[in-house]
Amino acid sequence: MDNITQKLNNLTRRRHRIRAKIAGTAERPRLSVKISARHITVQLIDDSRQTTLAYVTTVGQKLEGNLSEKASWAGGQIAAKAKAAKLKKVVFDRGGRQYHGRVKALAEAARAQGMEF
Repeated sequence: MDNITQKLNNLTRRRHRIRAKIAGTAERPRLSVKISARHITVQLIDDSRQTTLAYVTTVGQKLEGNLSEKASWAGGQIAAKAKAAKLKKVVFDRGGRQYHGRVKALAEAARAQGMEF
């Protein structure tokens, strides 16, 4: 097995291990983070009804800067949409990634806008 396949396999295992422990509800949805090589996607998901309550992505946006700056932008936008939907508390799903760098920038921007997790 080559190095890239092994890294993706490990990421998938971590993602499943995290998802086995957390779930979103209508009162406290799951804040799911997906980071690709160029873009960041953030969703508020109610797992009990299997619906997406709010959604923000950098795809199609004219954003300048590196991915950490884009993550901060996405965190602020999802917090604003959550506030509009009268949601304050969420469960943070970091998608199998370390709470460091881009994930941390997104979380801190969301917390600065008033989200609690």
